[in-house]
Amino acid sequence: MTENTSDSGPHSWILALRERLGSPPPTRLPPSEERKAAVLVPIYVDGNELWVILTRRSDHLEKHRGQFAFPGGALELGEDYWEAAVRETEEELGVDRSRPLQLGELDEASTPSGFRIVPCVAAMPFPLETRVNEGEIAEVFAAPLLAFSNPRLVEDRQVEIDGVERMLRIYHIGNRQIWGLTARILQNLLHRLGLDMPGADEGSA
Repeated sequence: MTENTSDSGPHSWILALRERLGSPPPTRLPPSEERKAAVLVPIYVDGNELWVILTRRSDHLEKHRGQFAFPGGALELGEDYWEAAVRETEEELGVDRSRPLQLGELDEASTPSGFRIVPCVAAMPFPLETRVNEGEIAEVFAAPLLAFSNPRLVEDRQVEIDGVERMLRIYHIGNRQIWGLTARILQNLLHRLGLDMPGADEGSA
């Protein structure tokens, strides 16, 4: 897939992303006691380029303060992953839950904090108006999706996590360092859309 979104009409990119995300189906983790959660991966088109929206969590939060993330959280009773993702996006960014257009899902991922997370990919209107919940979110920003496949902006750093040596993928976007679960989600998204770096794999932490 290329990022030229103007070849077959204004909405061709939506159909192309849905096809890419749906085949093959995203992987799911084996059953466990981990709590189910979802995040929204918001994408829009500007200047014939795909852009992705991220947030920086507030420095006042008890957990994951100051980290870069996608809006999301744990599923509430009776919710599915999409419902949880758009509800959390509305609570964090003030975006009405009817605005995101469902495109598909990425591979399920687990976190050291005991969550199993399904990333839900959404097409967003542009320009996107937000009313940020300042108690949770310090910053909302967007970056061209292809920036995350630029080798000059990508670092694979060997670190020790719980006594095990692992490769940590870090994306350097301006003065921001995006790593951890968010980097894994981005790496999976790039892979599913055929936009990852030549020779890249998905083995990073």
